[in-house]
Formats: sequence, structure tokens, C-alpha cells
Amino acid sequence: MIIINSYMKEVLEKIKKRDAHEPEFLQAVEEVFKSLETVVEKHPGYQKMGLLERIAEPERVIAFRISWVDDSGQVQVNRGYRVQFNGSIGPYKGGLRFHPSMNLSIAKFLAFEQTFKNALTCLPLGGGKGGSDFDPRGRSDGEVMRFCQAFMTELYRHIGPDVDVPAGDIGVGAREIGYMYGQYKRIKAVWENGVLTGKGLSYGGSLIRPEATGFGAVYYAAEVFKHEKVDIKNLTFALSGFGNVTWGTALKLAEYGAKVITISGPDGYVHDPDGVSTPEKIDYLTEMRSSGRDKAEDYATKFGLPFHAGKKPWEVKADVVMPCATQNEIAMEEAKQIVANGTKYIIEVSNMPCSNDAMEYFQKSGLIVAPSKAVNAGGVATSALEMSQNSMRIAWTAEEVDAKLKAIMKNIHDASAKASEEFGLGYDLVAGANIAGFKKISEAMIAEGII
Repeated sequence: MIIINSYMKEVLEKIKKRDAHEPEFLQAVEEVFKSLETVVEKHPGYQKMGLLERIAEPERVIAFRISWVDDSGQVQVNRGYRVQFNGSIGPYKGGLRFHPSMNLSIAKFLAFEQTFKNALTCLPLGGGKGGSDFDPRGRSDGEVMRFCQAFMTELYRHIGPDVDVPAGDIGVGAREIGYMYGQYKRIKAVWENGVLTGKGLSYGGSLIRPEATGFGAVYYAAEVFKHEKVDIKNLTFALSGFGNVTWGTALKLAEYGAKVITISGPDGYVHDPDGVSTPEKIDYLTEMRSSGRDKAEDYATKFGLPFHAGKKPWEVKADVVMPCATQNEIAMEEAKQIVANGTKYIIEVSNMPCSNDAMEYFQKSGLIVAPSKAVNAGGVATSALEMSQNSMRIAWTAEEVDAKLKAIMKNIHDASAKASEEFGLGYDLVAGANIAGFKKISEAMIAEGII
């Protein structure tokens, strides 16, 4: 899709020129802009207010040095980031990612996506994201603790329960959140456990939070299948990854009677035709994750299955593809294979897993695409529920949290479908999610003045 609106073209060209060294961020902005042309055409006043320029520029970018000492006594230096992208509808909210690939472009793209994602939940959350190029894999608990303490020593001054509330992401689980909260509490000398989400249950965490992203993705997908009048039990699912998100997705799909036939890792993928559906197999995903080996081959060895080294799972025929690993794991080459396989649905779970041309190819080929900013909002939605419990000093049951999560995901699907239909786009969930999120953010920004 080519943008025709002159104002939008001008803004996008400025962004591309200014941030030419940030490919992931540019990709995220362009994907959203392509969906908003009909909206902007109806509101010529947006140009005078500089609305698109403001919505695509972070309010604040924080970068800092993290110095820490490894087990051998050697000083190590990493780089940390926090991008507070848009706080028009609430405190900044979004995860922290610890991974060697982490850089400013990725931090900005994730924060930009998070802004729209959080708006779709209809909860009072702004958008933010951050992390570091630190790699926790292969590090001792002592090293991870010292790094997290050094990271929080720099970050603490920029966050707070009503300012910015980080959570976990790739490389940041309950262990890392615990170490960071402990350091925050030590520095601030206050009990502000609402400053971080994804905490352990013993100090303010929420039930269902570890499963939330995967559970929410399946709840959203179930609404798609309901719209299409398709029984989920008759479908096969190809998943990537084997981490927390893949685990939660596989667990809920098994409850629904569906069949997950692939998992993957950086080393390759496993095809399990009988399905990743038994408690033993699903529980083994958590064992693989906690091992720190980061190898999908362990699953193949455990259950006597062939391992496809160095390959992605998209060559396996499945009714539904649910990428759960990382950004841009599906490019045009993989997209053509997926379409040739006869796949009917792309349910994005990881953040921006499809390149823009791959997404456009899917839609032109007649596949239904559900975008990640809507599908994986269950994680941040449950984080917001954790924040609510912390504020009220109460704890909801797993059933209460799960019911609220399911209702939120249904509302996100319905709002996206309604926005798409309102602008004459049919059942286009990609455009619908972007439009619905944009409308909420833009209304708040306009009401709050030029800031």
C-alpha cells in the first residue's frame, strides 16, 4: 500500500531522514501510517496541530551506562535504555528486554507499538519500553543480580507507580524483576511495589501474569475464529519459540482442544505431529526455558522427534501460524511458503513478527492477519490488573483475573473490527487496531493541548 496523502507522506519522509539508522522503528511507524490515511483525510486539522509528528516522536529517550562486576572480578559495561514514548492516557507502561540485539531502534519501535497496544486495552496506560544489550544467558544468579542492581540504580529516578511502570520482556522474568525491585526499594526506602509488574506472588504479583500473553493471544484468536464460524478444535497451529509466550499459548490451545505442531529456537525447529498438547510436553517447555541452554533441540531429544537445524517452522503446513519469538521472524521468503502451505490465519503474538511486505502479501493473498499490537495485549492488560491490585492492596483469584483478561481481549477484537468497518475496510484487523488505538491517543493529545 502506497501512502497518497501529502501531509502523511511529508511527515513520513521527515522521520525516515531523521531516523535513517533505526530500521525497526521506521518499519513500525510506516506500518501504522499506512492504516491511518482514511482517518487523516477526514481530519485536515491534524496537520495544523502537528499530530502525526508528535505521535511518532517519543516524549523522552533515556540512555545510560551500566557498570557491573562479573564472577571473575572483571568490570563489564553495558548500555541501558528507557523510551517513554507517549503518556497522554496514563503512566508509561511497557517491558524491559535484556538481549544482545537491544539497541535504540528496537527500544523505540517497541515503545511506539506499546503506545497503541496499551490504548487498545482501554486501560489508563501510556506507552514505554526499554532494556539493555546485556545477555542473561549463561550468567550466574550472582552476575544477573549485580547487573539488575546496577541497571536499576540508573533507572530508578525515571520511574514510579504513577510515572513509568516497567515489566518483563525477552530475558527479563520473575528473577530479574525481583532483583530490580529489591534495588529500587533499597534506594527509595519505600514500599512502591506498583512500580514494576511481573513480580512474584509473595510481594505483589498477580496470578495468571506468567500465562497472560499466551492466554490473551488465544482468547483474541478465538474471537477471530468465532467471526469466521470456524471450530478451533479442527485447526492445527504452527508456533515459533519455546519461551514464556509460546508456553502460555500452547497451554491455552491445549485447553481448547487445538493442536500445536511446531516449536522453535535459535538453533532450529521441531515438528511434533501428535501435538504439543500433553501436560508433560507443555511442562517441558518451562524446563527448557529455565535450563538457559536456549535450544529447541532439547524437545526433539526428549520426545524422540527429528530436529530441523537452522530452519524456521514455517515450512510445516498448518491452518494457523502464530509467531511467538521476536521481531521480523517472517519475511517475504517465509510468507510465500506459508501461503503456499494453504495457511488461512496469521495470528501475530511476538512484537512485529512480520515484515511490512510480508504482512501486505498475506492480506493480498486472502489470509486473515491479526496484528501483534492487538493479539499480545493480554500481557500488558494483566500487568495493569496487577497494578490495580497493588494500588488497592488486594489480590484477585486466578479465575477473577482470567475472566477480566478474556473480556479485555474480546473488547480489543471487537473494537478493531468495528473501527475497520466504520472506515469501509471490511474485516481488516490490522487497520482496525491501528485506527482504534490512534483515535484514543489522538483524542487525549488534542484535549491536553500542544505539549
